[in-house]
Amino acid sequence: QVQLVESGGGLVQPGGSLRLSCAASGIIFSINAMGWYRQAPGKERELVAAIGTGRSTYYTESVKGRFTISRDNAKNTVYLQMNSLKPEDTAVYYCYLETGRRYWGQGTQVSVSS
Repeated sequence: QVQLVESGGGLVQPGGSLRLSCAASGIIFSINAMGWYRQAPGKERELVAAIGTGRSTYYTESVKGRFTISRDNAKNTVYLQMNSLKPEDTAVYYCYLETGRRYWGQGTQVSVSS
């Protein structure tokens, strides 16, 4: 059984930074991709960023230039560095891992407010 444990969420003022971490444990033979979705109240879950096996990355347009996704393969951990945060980044952030099927973390709240 694969488990994903997220950390790093919290409350930050506009313009501030947060770093999310997601560590995977369990029997993992190979990872195709890891990434982050978010869901704000009343909105659909959206893909924020993803990183593939070849370090290829994807960012949704609204976070380009502000968020950076990275991955430590030795630790089966994915990170999301979030800079210049805006109130519209407020959401629950979920990490995922794909190994042929998709696994999800429990979610971590990010709140951006003055």
